[in-house]
Amino acid sequence: MTGAVQQLTTDDGTPLKAALARTGRRARIRALLLVSPLLLFVLVTFAAPIAQMLYLSIHNPVFSDNMPRLSTWLRANPIDDVPGEAAFEALVLDLKEARKKRTHAQVGTRINYERAGSTSLFKSTARRVKKIDGPPYKEQMLAINKAWGELHLWTVMARAAHPHTAAFYAQALDLAFDDKGELTRAPEERRIYLLLFERTVFLSMLITLLCLILGYPVAHLLARLPLRYSNMLMVLVLLPFWTSLLVRTTAWITLLQSQGVLNDLLVFLGLVDDAGRIQMMYNQAGTVIAMTHIMLPFMILPLYSVMKSVPGDFVRAARSLGAGPVTAFVRVYLPQTVPGIGAGALLVFIISVGYYITPALVGGSSGQLISNQIAFHMLTSLNWGLAAALGAILLFGVIVLYWLYDRMIGVDNVKLG
Repeated sequence: MTGAVQQLTTDDGTPLKAALARTGRRARIRALLLVSPLLLFVLVTFAAPIAQMLYLSIHNPVFSDNMPRLSTWLRANPIDDVPGEAAFEALVLDLKEARKKRTHAQVGTRINYERAGSTSLFKSTARRVKKIDGPPYKEQMLAINKAWGELHLWTVMARAAHPHTAAFYAQALDLAFDDKGELTRAPEERRIYLLLFERTVFLSMLITLLCLILGYPVAHLLARLPLRYSNMLMVLVLLPFWTSLLVRTTAWITLLQSQGVLNDLLVFLGLVDDAGRIQMMYNQAGTVIAMTHIMLPFMILPLYSVMKSVPGDFVRAARSLGAGPVTAFVRVYLPQTVPGIGAGALLVFIISVGYYITPALVGGSSGQLISNQIAFHMLTSLNWGLAAALGAILLFGVIVLYWLYDRMIGVDNVKLG
């Protein structure tokens, strides 16, 4: 019998096993060709930018490319004290060339990331260094500016001489290098990033919780109403998506500011006096209120799609068997909606962690999130390395939280419908 099975062939004489393998291989190739445009799109628009961001967070060749002689000397010689003539000669020659190429300001900006005032130091020195024709280089450079005799400046340049550095990650974690190049905690007045990370996670969790509290009853109502009524209410849920985000945020500014509609109503009703108007704007309260309104549809839709598939007979059966309304809800209905809760919470939290425009408009100084600081370094300070490091840490934190969520609840239990 076994021999008979092995002799089975197709009409053209090909062994059946080989024909099945060829057919399966063709099907896999066809499937790969069908998904290849989407795969290419994801690689180009998602994977490649993330990889570039991760690389940018550890790579900055501005100093090493524009100060080649000094960078070579610094890489070959440890900096225990202010160096001598050889280093200053390399510094003078590189500054002269950087001045001709108009790159001295970029070099100063790179050093300024770790030592304040370096941009103006390099600019002013580059204008006067052309007068130095020969030794003693160190003496003439110190005569131009005594800052060239600071050990801290040289340790910063020694780190910048390497195109790959972990300094941006150290700064993003509120760490700094001292005069000897050892890693220590940054001065208290400059420890802002860990505070922003903590605030971002806390406010995102709070917004997620508020969206769940507000969205769960709405989704339940939508799932239980007759179709003609639920469709009408669903239009109201989706209505914010048809309105500009900027318009919605500006509307909340009008409502919540000290002289806004809500405070005027409270004063009119006598609940507060005119001098005691509630400050609900340009603080964390404004960020939470505005973002909860913006994120609410992202919680309602996954909940509704899961609740719609939960048979109402289950709760009625539990009630007929003696369970009270609360018991029937907690032990029968609620567990079946956990996949929707997980999907909505995960969606709202991840979007909230990276939100930018709403905290920038309504958050003030106490309602800013880490995304606002990333945007500041990308657009204003032009410290792209630090911005990339902050983004990489935020990405890593979201991945860790996602992993913890998977271990505790299970991503397989998350459903969008």
